[in-house]
Amino acid sequence: MNVDVLCIAAHPDDVEMTSAGTVLSLIDQGKTVAVIDLTRGELGTRGTPDIREQEAAEGARVMRLSARHNMGFKDGFFKNDEEHQKALIAWIRHFKPQIVLTNTVDDRHPDHGRAAQLVTDACFYSGLRMLETTDPETGEVQEAHRPTYVYYFIQDRSLKPDFVVDVSPYWNQKLDAIKAYKSQFFNPESDEPQSYISGEAFMKFLESRTREHGHMINVEFGEGFISKRMLGVQDLFALK
Repeated sequence: MNVDVLCIAAHPDDVEMTSAGTVLSLIDQGKTVAVIDLTRGELGTRGTPDIREQEAAEGARVMRLSARHNMGFKDGFFKNDEEHQKALIAWIRHFKPQIVLTNTVDDRHPDHGRAAQLVTDACFYSGLRMLETTDPETGEVQEAHRPTYVYYFIQDRSLKPDFVVDVSPYWNQKLDAIKAYKSQFFNPESDEPQSYISGEAFMKFLESRTREHGHMINVEFGEGFISKRMLGVQDLFALK
């Protein structure tokens, strides 16, 4: 299955929090988008891996993804090493994306920065034809494929984006995607322990962050991304 954009994130719900509006806008432009979650989030304070799997499926439905796959790496303890890189490369070659969106290199949760480096390295090595992998679904030997662009979505830390996507028409759908994770975010009916992201204040933070990024480009809601490479444009009038 080839997709235009592949989002790769450390935990289920990372994509929903940071990039759901961008995903929805891409799909409305006729692009195909898939998500790879590296872990099942089993070390999270609330919920269980099975519950989060069901919530991830609902998030995928809301975002209208073409596919969603979980790598099953150990939450908190996955590494950026040969074993993890090769496992991820097989899926990158399976989906053959032009663009990869992933966690930012600097964030509150250590998994996010480690995921960013793992994804960065895997995307590069995926383009080396002498590195052999087999397709995880068909078992066939894969051709090399390197995504053209890797961009990093901003999550907890207040980082300056290199570009912002206008997601104003998609705010309510983004919110629905986030709320698919009833075990994780603000839910007055839950009797589970409180966590960093489970309070009402965190939901207000997510809205304010999206409004802040939108304000940067003079729209109501925006999602910011960081690029390690210089960005170029062909049409100055297309810039906001």
